[in-house]
Amino acid sequence: MEVILVRHAIAHERNRRRWPDDSRRPLTAAGAHKFRKAARGIGACLASAPVLLTSPYVRARETAAILASVAKLPKAIECPELAASESAQQGFALLRSRKERILILVGHEPWLSQFLVAALAGMESRFAIEFKKGGAACIQFGGRPEPGRATLRWMLPPRVLRAMKAAKRA
Repeated sequence: MEVILVRHAIAHERNRRRWPDDSRRPLTAAGAHKFRKAARGIGACLASAPVLLTSPYVRARETAAILASVAKLPKAIECPELAASESAQQGFALLRSRKERILILVGHEPWLSQFLVAALAGMESRFAIEFKKGGAACIQFGGRPEPGRATLRWMLPPRVLRAMKAAKRA
């Protein structure tokens, strides 16, 4: 199973008055614009059409919708396991419940970094990975998705994704 992790694009700053429920905080116009370019780069990395899963938070859903539109993917499926407050274990359970060969997960920090570390080195590992807004990483599991069983294929910051040219999928 190949899993592409995508951090949501640049969202508005937290503001309890505007968004008492932080899950409703949207992307900024500039964040959406920049991510459209990054989404072309992510699309260039896809060999075939994956299934797109997203956190139910507004900023992640908006990021997933942009990616689906730009990369010509089916609409994203909302998964509560990808919410910012969930554990890395929830992510592994989600992956084990899926049968697809390639998945894209759109989510949040610190969940994405924690999940990536756990996937590569196990649940007890403690090292830092910087996952920029609008960035992406690709890991591959040779068998059942379990902690410490993934191989990092690539990790690209948004500025590199924005510089990439879109490629046609076979």
